Amino acid sequence: MELTPAELVILGLIIECPRHGYDLEQVIERRGIRQWTEIGFSSIYYLLAKLESRGLVRAPDAPAAAKSRRVFQATVAGREAATRGALALIAELRPVPHPLLVGVANLALLSERQYAQALRDRLAQVEARIAAVRAAESAQAPLALPAREVFSYSLSLLEAERSWLAARAQVRDDGQD
Repeated sequence: MELTPAELVILGLIIECPRHGYDLEQVIERRGIRQWTEIGFSSIYYLLAKLESRGLVRAPDAPAAAKSRRVFQATVAGREAATRGALALIAELRPVPHPLLVGVANLALLSERQYAQALRDRLAQVEARIAAVRAAESAQAPLALPAREVFSYSLSLLEAERSWLAARAQVRDDGQD
């Protein structure tokens, strides 16, 4: 049973420490997890229900009141599925759709000036994101190995994009639109 990246993130956080939905939201927010995965606040409970129905997590001491917080913990099957999922995502090269490439593939629609300005705009955003990631990294020090690796990889990708953008943002601006 293959896990989606969002399911694996939620399951991994529960394996790390039993948690309820609101606690998961706090951890996701504090660690900046939304910078690299798509997990909305409203989807956390949906993902928990999905993982529970698949037998990957359970709430052993579920409170009697429906509105009470249910603390989830991983099952043995959940730990095994998470391990397989993590290994597959690390080891296997998979295509990652990138909207920038769709834009670049349509350069014939843009003037050089428009393209250069769009690159400069994106470069400014990438530089701001690098600063934000570095600040988040510093705020959480000392970091456990998984967090250090996430920050390291994220920063490496952002810095590579910054380098690429900086080189291309110098596209000749000939004044034509």
